[in-house]
Amino acid sequence: MTSQASASRAQTWRTPAVILLCGCGIATLAFGPRSALGIFQTPILEANGWGRDTYSVALALQNILWGLGQPFAGAIGDRFGLVKVLWAGMILYAAGLVMMAFSTTPEMLTISAGVLIGFGLSASSFSLILSAFGKLLPPEWRSLGFGLGTAAGSFGQFLFSPLAVALIKSYGWQAGLMAFAGGLMIAIPLAFALATPRHSDQPGHGGLPAQTLREQIAQALGHRSYILLVIGFFTCGFQLQFITVHMPSYLIDQGLSAAVGGWTIAVIGLFNIVGSVTAGWLGSRMPKRYILSIIYFTRALAVLAFISFPVTATSAMMFGAVMGFMWLSTVPPTNGLILVMFGTRWLAMLAGFAFFSHQVGGTLGVLLGGFVFEQTGSYNLIWYLSILFGVISALINLPIVEQPAPRAAAAPA
Repeated sequence: MTSQASASRAQTWRTPAVILLCGCGIATLAFGPRSALGIFQTPILEANGWGRDTYSVALALQNILWGLGQPFAGAIGDRFGLVKVLWAGMILYAAGLVMMAFSTTPEMLTISAGVLIGFGLSASSFSLILSAFGKLLPPEWRSLGFGLGTAAGSFGQFLFSPLAVALIKSYGWQAGLMAFAGGLMIAIPLAFALATPRHSDQPGHGGLPAQTLREQIAQALGHRSYILLVIGFFTCGFQLQFITVHMPSYLIDQGLSAAVGGWTIAVIGLFNIVGSVTAGWLGSRMPKRYILSIIYFTRALAVLAFISFPVTATSAMMFGAVMGFMWLSTVPPTNGLILVMFGTRWLAMLAGFAFFSHQVGGTLGVLLGGFVFEQTGSYNLIWYLSILFGVISALINLPIVEQPAPRAAAAPA
């Protein structure tokens, strides 16, 4: 009787609006500091006398560990519930920011900005928030919820980038990182609203019995549409992480101020709020594969236009606005397609595998950006690769079939 009463109370206060509000708050707090790390690159390197390749290695490792840890964090959350996973992620993330503030060697920077923040993000980022929305929200709320959760991460980017510039200017880069670490602790109590059912309480897809972890992985890896989706998501990471980390320094190289870089990243975050919500809204009204193809092709055109003309503060802001509208708007249709194919049971894990592809792309974007610049003094090669990958992903997403995946035959014991 006590457990029934507790469940009843949980249902009373955990309305869809409360779930959305708390989940969006966590997404804002988690994505904000990460998206502002490009602002810290120049002052950290100047203070320690390092090259951009040093910072790129640390953030490239962060990206790959973020992606590598995501399926495992998702599988643990799918099986045992998401609250403790989110707590662990936030604590690791905050510890990484604190250690980053006191890093005096490249190795310390790699451990803090790379390892701790990377694994912290894998257990606290918006991918887990969206999986909670998929499990907890009514079906009619899910697509819009995916858009709002993604937009909340974008709001963090809009909020934290100029905040980073202001904190560095007024108090120094170390104090800025410490302030961001303290802000992450606000997410701890918000996680209670995202408590998801344990393994035995979650239904299967389409009324069928729930699949085991091994059965679901085998089915997903054998499903052509899911593989195409995962491959296409590589481009999203390559473009986004390269721009997030290297755009502020690129604009300084073009003779613009650090403030322009900060506000360009902020404009991306601001317009991404609109783009993500729009993508979530469109996801229930038109084929999701078409949404993804349009986004990738538009990004390629935006990069081509940006590098074809002299870079000014105005052109940087315009580029930020266009790219922002297409920035994380890939996430709602991507998660929506996974949900259509496989249901909610292993949603966090399957979205995690897709996100791993995203982070492999992001790792290459960050790493190649730093090394190519150190070797050539220019980012041009990476801009051209961004255009090429955008066109390829636009084509890859078109053959995706938006239907539930057929069940694979059960493997013999």
